[in-house]
Amino acid sequence: MRKFDLRRYAHELNDASRAHPIGSLQEIRAKLHGKRQAGQNIFSNQTIFKKWAFHHGGRSELQFNIGYDRTNGKELRSGVAFSFAASRSFPNIEPLIDKARLFNDFLRINPKLYRDMKMWYWRDEERVEFPVGAISPELAVKGVFIFLGNRRSVVHLKRDTVLNDMDRLLPLYEYIESKGQTEPFPNKGEKGFAFQSGKKSHMLRTKASYAQQELNVELRHNRLQDALERQLRKQYGSSNVRREVHSGLGNNSIDLAVRSSQGYWFYDIKTLPSPRACIREAIGQLLEVIDAGELADHL
Repeated sequence: MRKFDLRRYAHELNDASRAHPIGSLQEIRAKLHGKRQAGQNIFSNQTIFKKWAFHHGGRSELQFNIGYDRTNGKELRSGVAFSFAASRSFPNIEPLIDKARLFNDFLRINPKLYRDMKMWYWRDEERVEFPVGAISPELAVKGVFIFLGNRRSVVHLKRDTVLNDMDRLLPLYEYIESKGQTEPFPNKGEKGFAFQSGKKSHMLRTKASYAQQELNVELRHNRLQDALERQLRKQYGSSNVRREVHSGLGNNSIDLAVRSSQGYWFYDIKTLPSPRACIREAIGQLLEVIDAGELADHL
């Protein structure tokens, strides 16, 4: 058996991808970004290296990535990654910070979609695995490499296995690179996502760090909560308005509850990047509070 060669394998993946949804990646990129299509291949000579490769154009994107992951060529990682490393050609990582928030948004909406995969990060010489889920502000900083996918032995590694990983991750890529404008639910049997009609969602775009952005979101939430509480107290009376109603199941809570002549009204404020993610998370919390029976006797 010939020695595994990552450069050769990347070109083999390009050829085999024609029968997979991921084979249309460059066409999808062109449509999402309104640019001319950059060839037909996932990987190009400019993005294939001795120990890793990422998709052509992927330096400033959620990148489809393969690599040895410092396993001395014994295992190959396959999946998607954020490389928060600044370089001469990519000195500002802020565009990736916004995309990390959309990554988190997608996984909130689809929490079980990639449970069979793994996540890990590299910082300096440290490699740490963590559960598949949101990227914390502490990790979205210069010099960190974050990966979502699988790592397998290169012995008898099938190309379709690697491409299947990428097929599954394509909806995540499209959601992020469309700035949240694609449907955040995979369409079975179809390539990619169907675009939503209507207005575009707006991202919080600042020069601040990811941690500062998260703080800004929390402050905005608190301001909205304070304003709504004042309005409800004025309308229903202070004694009929209750703040921070806890479910009794962990730390989950809703923002406000109001007692009126018609019964109880519950309010929860969300400031996630997409309306769909806000609705999904808020409804889950509202149902949990009601199910816990905190105010169920009054409904």
